[in-house]
Amino acid sequence: MSEPAVHVDRPHRPVVTAEPGTPGPYALGPWVAAAATSVTLLLLAGRYGYHRDELYFLLAGRHLAWGYVDQGPLVPALARLLDTIAPGNLVVLRTPSAALAGGAVLVVAAIARELGAGRGAQTFAAVLAALSGIVLAGGHLLSTTTVDLLLWLVAVWCAVRLLRTGDSRWALGIGLALGVGMLSKLLPALLGVGLVAGVLIAGPRRLLRDRWVLAAAAIALLLAAPNLIWQATHGFPQLGVAASISGGDSSYSGRLDAFTLQLVIISPYAVPIWIAGLVALLRRPRWRAYRAIGWSWLVVVGVVLVAGGKGYYDAPLLLALTAAGAVVTTAWAARGSVRLRRGLLVLGAVPFLLPTVVLLLPVLPADRLPGFVVEVNYDAGETIGWPAFADSLAAVHRGLPPDERSRAVILTGNYGEAGAVARYGPPRGLPRAYSGHNSMVDFGRPPAGADVVIAVGWDRADPLTAWFDACATAGRVDQRVEVDNDENGGPIFVCRGLRRPWAQIWDTEVRHTG
Repeated sequence: MSEPAVHVDRPHRPVVTAEPGTPGPYALGPWVAAAATSVTLLLLAGRYGYHRDELYFLLAGRHLAWGYVDQGPLVPALARLLDTIAPGNLVVLRTPSAALAGGAVLVVAAIARELGAGRGAQTFAAVLAALSGIVLAGGHLLSTTTVDLLLWLVAVWCAVRLLRTGDSRWALGIGLALGVGMLSKLLPALLGVGLVAGVLIAGPRRLLRDRWVLAAAAIALLLAAPNLIWQATHGFPQLGVAASISGGDSSYSGRLDAFTLQLVIISPYAVPIWIAGLVALLRRPRWRAYRAIGWSWLVVVGVVLVAGGKGYYDAPLLLALTAAGAVVTTAWAARGSVRLRRGLLVLGAVPFLLPTVVLLLPVLPADRLPGFVVEVNYDAGETIGWPAFADSLAAVHRGLPPDERSRAVILTGNYGEAGAVARYGPPRGLPRAYSGHNSMVDFGRPPAGADVVIAVGWDRADPLTAWFDACATAGRVDQRVEVDNDENGGPIFVCRGLRRPWAQIWDTEVRHTG
C-alpha cells in the first residue's frame, strides 16, 4: 500500500490525509464525547416527568402484542421490562435511551473514520452529533426515535464499510439493523428504499443481485415479519397514522415544518457542514464509491417531503452527511489562515450549539420554563404536569354524586392522558381511563353500564354530544405551572346519558389515529 499523501502547510504542522479506501486512525475523542452524552442524559433523566409517549408505552406494555396501530412491539416490551425491574422509576426507564444516544455518537464518528477522518475530524463529528437536536431530544426520552436513530446509523456505517471494502458480506449488518428497526417502527424500510435507490443511481449496481445483499434483504424481512404480519391482519393501520401525519394532525408534521426541520434537527451550526458533506459525497472524485450514500439522503428526504412525513425521519442520514462534512471542514480549517478558520468554528459553536442543550434538555426549572422553549421543543411541555393533571380529574370525580361516582369512567382524547390516569390515578381513587386514540382503542372499551363519563382532551363539548344526551363543563385542567401544552387549562366535561351502546360506537366513531 502506498504511503499517505502529505500536504505541508508551513509554518504549521503537516496535514496527513489517508489514501482512498483507507480508514482513519482510531481515536479516543469520540468515546469521551459519547460517554459525556450518556452521562449528561442520565443525570437529567429524572427531571420534569414522563412524556405522553412514555406513558403510552407503559400502557402498551401491559397489552403485549406483535404490533400496534402506530408502532411495533420492541419499545412497549422494553418499557414493560424496565418498569418491572424498577416500577415508576423514570431514570431506569430512560437509561436505554441515554445509552443508545451515546452509541449514536460513536457510530457517527465511525462513519467519519471510514471516510478517512483523522482523530481531530472524528472527534469533531462526535461533538456535532453529541450536541445535535436529534441525539439530545431522542436520548432524553424512551422513544421509537432513539431506537431508529442508532439502527439507521449502524446500517449506514455498514453500507459505507461495504462500499469502501467491496466486501458485500457487510450487507448482512444492514439487513440485521433494518430488521430489528422494523420491530420498533416500519420506518427503517424507508432507509432500505433510499439505499437501493442510491445504488441504482450511483452504483455499483451489481450489489443488487449479490447473494449477500439478497440474504440481507431476507434477514430484514424475517426479523420484521411478526410486525408485518400483525399489520397485514389488522388492515395496515399504520397507513392511517401516516395519513394523519401527512395531513398535519401531529407534531413536527406538514411539508413546510418537515423542510424547516432539516435546518435545525442537527443544529443550525451543522447546516453548512452537512451540506459540504453532501456535496463532497456526490462530487469528490476520491469519494466516488460513496455517492450512493448522498443519493440515499436525497431520495429519503424527497419521500418525506412529498409524502408529508415528519421532518426528523431522515435525521440519521443527516448525521451521516455531517460525519462526511466534518472530514471536509477539518481539512478546510487546516489550510490557509488556520487560526482564523479554527477560531470561526469555535466561536460559531457558542451561539448555535450550546443553546441546544437549554432548549432540548430539562435544565431550567419546570415552574419557570420560558414560553419560547415549548414553542421550539413541543415535547418539553408534554413532560410537565401529569400528576397535577390527575389531581384535576380527581377533583371532578369527587364532585360527582355517590351513585354516579361508582359507575363513572374517564374518556380521554389522547393516549398520553389515558396513560397519566393509569400511572397517577389509582392513589387518587380515579376510575379507569379509556381512549380511542391509536392502539388505546384495542386495550378495551368502557363497560356497557358506564353511562357517566368524565371526558378530557376535547376543546369543546360538541363532538361528545354525538354520543351523550348532555355534557357540561365540570372543571379545568390546572397543572399548577405556566406551561403551554396540550392539556393545561383544557376543559373537563361530565357527560351523561349514553345515546348508543359503547359496542356500536367504539370502533367506528371513538377510534381515531394521529
